[in-house]
Amino acid sequence: MSQIDTVLFDLDGTLIDTAPDMALALALLCDEENQPRLDFDTVRPRVSDGSVALVKLAFGDDIEPERLDRLKQRYLQIYEANLAVESRPFDEIEALLQQLDERDIKWGVVTNKPGWLTTPLLQQLGLANSAACIVSGNCTANRKPHPEPMHRACELAGSEPQHCLYVGDALRDIEAGNNAGMTTLVARYGYIDENADIRQWRADGYINRPADILQHLQN
Repeated sequence: MSQIDTVLFDLDGTLIDTAPDMALALALLCDEENQPRLDFDTVRPRVSDGSVALVKLAFGDDIEPERLDRLKQRYLQIYEANLAVESRPFDEIEALLQQLDERDIKWGVVTNKPGWLTTPLLQQLGLANSAACIVSGNCTANRKPHPEPMHRACELAGSEPQHCLYVGDALRDIEAGNNAGMTTLVARYGYIDENADIRQWRADGYINRPADILQHLQN
């Protein structure tokens, strides 16, 4: 492994545990539409897939396009108003970021979440100012698994792909990092379906907790 000078994180399910608030927003939407709520364990593995996937999870894959768009927009409105009610950095993340700083290793975020949700969330949790880069889903023409967001993160952080470690909890994260020439790690603690075969994702390694990232750094 080349010496790592930048650690990049996916947001939902890797850096921040956003599932409680995203699930709450879906539950409130179901209440408005007189639709039965889904239990949290059903919603959690799908959080990283975004708003459309969550709406389809609750209202069915065969939902009419116009209704899907309406419900998606309403879901996002509800979620925006409840961004950081229960969302918090995963256990050990804040200590990990401190240790990265002590080692002069930069960190940043690359997410498909839109910027108008990403930046306020990181600001409310006190993380925005210390990030070397924040690349959201609307920052580049292409989103993960395309490597463009990863390359943009490198530009902002002043790093090169071969010196970056990308940590994510979805196949698209690992594909994006691999496509960009980065070292990749799967966050097993994230929002991964129990039936997913992460061995097929071709990551460079796997972590069970954020602190495990330190074992993959070469200084």
